[in-house]
Amino acid sequence: MAQGTVTLKTSRLTLRKFNIEDAPEMFENWANDDEVTHYLTWAPHGNVDITKEILQAWIDQYDNPFTYNWAIVLNETNDLIGNISASKYDPKVKAVCVSFCEGKDWWGNEYMPEALRAVISYLVHEENIERVFVSFDKDNENSIKTVEKAEMKKEGVLRKGGFNNQGIVDSIIYSILKDEVTY
Repeated sequence: MAQGTVTLKTSRLTLRKFNIEDAPEMFENWANDDEVTHYLTWAPHGNVDITKEILQAWIDQYDNPFTYNWAIVLNETNDLIGNISASKYDPKVKAVCVSFCEGKDWWGNEYMPEALRAVISYLVHEENIERVFVSFDKDNENSIKTVEKAEMKKEGVLRKGGFNNQGIVDSIIYSILKDEVTY
């Protein structure tokens, strides 16, 4: 039976459910940043009230055991640095799509690959997911590096297959299968 968003820990990170008190830090650390949202499907939040509305909607979904949406917190400082989620659950093939976002002050520290590996491991070992995949703008080099560090394999490019803050874009697809996960 699905457990949904449970707390996950790595050596440097805690992945936990969001709470409404996270809104100011989420807004400041990534949700209002044009550079962070450049390749995303949502515009930067204009004020913290927008962030609160989004968080409340996410929090309301936690009762659903197929909701997977984590706040990423640094163990050392307790800073909220980003989020990672799994959605588009397909029960027929036991697949989910993962997406992630991290504040630019933490880029280059290998936090997101660490969070992604923790989520993938949880999904395949605890939630019986057979396929974890991602889809994002093919020009998003940071995301390519992140998924490759999590041992995901490139499947291909969907020409003009996505839409984000840049408009209609080519989407790249990466995945990892349960029997390929080595962590």
